[in-house]
Amino acid sequence: MEASRKKPKPKPQFWRWAAASIVFRLVLIYFPKNLNFATRPEVSTPVTSLRRLAEGYWLKQSSMSPYAGSMYHGSPLLLSVLGPLTGNKIDGFSYHLLCSLVSVVADFISAMLIRATGQSLQRASEKSLKSLGLGKLLEDSDILPSGDIAALVYLWNPFTIVTCMGFNTTPLENMFVIISIYGACKGLAPLAAFGWTIASHLSLYPAVLIVPVILLLGYGPDAPPRKLFLRIHSAKDEDISLSESNTSKGLTSQKKELTSFSWRPVVLFLSWAFIWTSYILVLCGIFMRDFGGLQEMFKRTYGFILTVKDLSPNIGVLWYFFAEVFDFFRSFFLIVFHVNILFMILPLAMRLYHRPCFLAFVYMAICSMLKSYPSVGDSALYLGLLALFINELSEMPFSFFLFCGYVGVSLLSPVMHNLWIWRGTGNANFYFATAMGYACFQVILVVESVSSTLNHDRKITKLIKTSNA
Repeated sequence: MEASRKKPKPKPQFWRWAAASIVFRLVLIYFPKNLNFATRPEVSTPVTSLRRLAEGYWLKQSSMSPYAGSMYHGSPLLLSVLGPLTGNKIDGFSYHLLCSLVSVVADFISAMLIRATGQSLQRASEKSLKSLGLGKLLEDSDILPSGDIAALVYLWNPFTIVTCMGFNTTPLENMFVIISIYGACKGLAPLAAFGWTIASHLSLYPAVLIVPVILLLGYGPDAPPRKLFLRIHSAKDEDISLSESNTSKGLTSQKKELTSFSWRPVVLFLSWAFIWTSYILVLCGIFMRDFGGLQEMFKRTYGFILTVKDLSPNIGVLWYFFAEVFDFFRSFFLIVFHVNILFMILPLAMRLYHRPCFLAFVYMAICSMLKSYPSVGDSALYLGLLALFINELSEMPFSFFLFCGYVGVSLLSPVMHNLWIWRGTGNANFYFATAMGYACFQVILVVESVSSTLNHDRKITKLIKTSNA
């Protein structure tokens, strides 16, 4: 009777909106010069710019090092994959069109993987709540399809769209990050290792995702704190008589499955990560054998990222800081900024170990704030991951304030840049003010989302105590 009274949930028109986002991108592809996203410092960075990649490919074709002239600072493997697409014309197609099509495909694959990850998280959440005796909560509450919503948020996010049209490699980097999370969520250690290795190789910062990936493989997808499972199963064990040995064994095995850490997929992941890393280094070594070897590649790619040598304006805060700091203190503050990311890894992992996918969002958001050359594509990635937890964050405060803040920064940043660079009626402080505001909004987003997630876990704890009482 209760099931008959329950209203059927309307099916979301997911594929219609997903197809519309792809068509919208294909329409925008034909206006690259009018939109001019590739020249925007918020969209394209010295590390991700395909214009710089085209310069590196031309140098390689001229039998020179692709890193000569300090223009290109990306992976040598990208030169082999994307370099041929940066020619003037290939079979009558403009290179802008071909490279943009690659970005469109990468965005679509990323969205589908986010959708599949969200569905896995939702199934794991329902299983966890039922094992805690809160199955009625699933029937009484309207649980939104987080996977579909997160995929559409990623596809229709203006940051994702301008990044796709911005002639850069960020869509590919985001795709490999999502592949890593998807593989870990599904328990596919080789796929997770492949995505994590390629993402770390392309932009270095995704290396911190090794912690949530290991937690995903070891514990499984996000769930309420595991101490709740121990508490509820301990209570059940006390109520079971000695004669009911079979039931007791079943509960014990279920408790072990929900709370124990599985080392086998973690070891498999580390083994495959070593294999993929070795394979990539061998390929890069072959590519760079005539141009200084791997040492030159490390210096021109990861060294360029860590030393922040290019101080051209971007949406981050490091360019302005290191333009003003004395050279004597430069090395000290470089260590401070980069180690600041590492200092946050262990405390956050200890507090959010039961929610590894959410931990991945937090890590990506922190890296977006503190990385050397950030772009709005980094925000598109972590906002897409954040949408996976729309049910847990439904009561997050300041959400409208944050939305208005992101919109305001997106509109003010190009205006301030134009006043400073082209009209000459402003100065660097105008543009840096928008970058500072952008960083502040990101900090508020991370703090409030973590707080809301922990409050959601406390709410489940109270419900369990109430039901046991």
